[in-house]
Amino acid sequence: MKRKTILEEVLDRGFTRRDFLKMCTALAATMGLDFSQTDQVVAAMEKNQRVPVIWLQFQDCTGCSESFIRSTHPKVESVLLNMISLEYSEALSAASGHQIEAALEHVLEHYPGEYILAVEGSLPTDDAFLTVGGVSAKETFLRAAKGAKAIIAYGSCSSWGGIPAAYPNPTKAKPITHFVKDKPVILVPGCPPIAEVMTGVIAHIITFGKLPELDHLGRPKAFYRHRIHDKCNRRAYFDAGLFAESFDDEGARQGYCLYKVGCKGPTTYNSCAEMRWNGGVSYPIQSGNPCIGCSEKGFWDNGPFFVRRAKIPASQTTINPETVGAIAVGVTAAGVAAHAMVTAMKKKDEHHD
Repeated sequence: MKRKTILEEVLDRGFTRRDFLKMCTALAATMGLDFSQTDQVVAAMEKNQRVPVIWLQFQDCTGCSESFIRSTHPKVESVLLNMISLEYSEALSAASGHQIEAALEHVLEHYPGEYILAVEGSLPTDDAFLTVGGVSAKETFLRAAKGAKAIIAYGSCSSWGGIPAAYPNPTKAKPITHFVKDKPVILVPGCPPIAEVMTGVIAHIITFGKLPELDHLGRPKAFYRHRIHDKCNRRAYFDAGLFAESFDDEGARQGYCLYKVGCKGPTTYNSCAEMRWNGGVSYPIQSGNPCIGCSEKGFWDNGPFFVRRAKIPASQTTINPETVGAIAVGVTAAGVAAHAMVTAMKKKDEHHD
């Protein structure tokens, strides 16, 4: 039986063409596209079919699933009911037992090369730590990965190993890239990732039929091209040398930079400061908590969260925060002196004339 297009699915559910266009506009914005490119999204949704998705969970806390269902642009019901066909999910599927396992087998048999495999959680190298129904986690993953069009590693556990791989790593946990080398894999790290980042990655694959542009680590550039420090709402305080020294001092109350109380924003690549959380309401630094660098590899072992350990890379912020304020004052004084000198020279020239 011919599958319906995404537009047909939307209209069959009682939505209007106007509602469909609103959804496409929201998708374009989520993917970081210019408004003028919305027509491309509309054209794709009019002709493309819903994409089958298998969502596997291994050594995880279900936090990524919890984040995913809180997407607001687009809303998760639009993603689940109109854009994708979530065929298997241990957390979100209504069916269970033999019924849900039959749904998984159906996708593996009838849609090879068409479905997307989403993975949440790391994999243990020792099968004794995670075996379900007599089948090891590794075997389950490799079997599903074999026919996948693409694999999305949702969260830091599946992307880097995450908390299960933290010292002393009793299960010998590894990221999914350790087990599969012949499939395109998109890493979407974070503990958990931002909901709209998760839906935006799927939306890009559906719209353009290919993976989004990735950086050298396999992360989508649209969402991981900037450090949080570069877009932080407290960045001006850093540049001015104004820091909170503790969580209860006047600097903290004034909203000063949290670098000295452990903020990892200068070394963390993510969209928190741009997209924010809970529908764009806020993000940890804005709410007064330092970034813990949860989207970076080995974040759990990168020292205490509230102790300054981050060293600021690149040329944008090479100034020592201890002296940045003094340097800013010096630059200002030098500018005043230069201005005074130029003014004096102009007056001298006028006098001679």
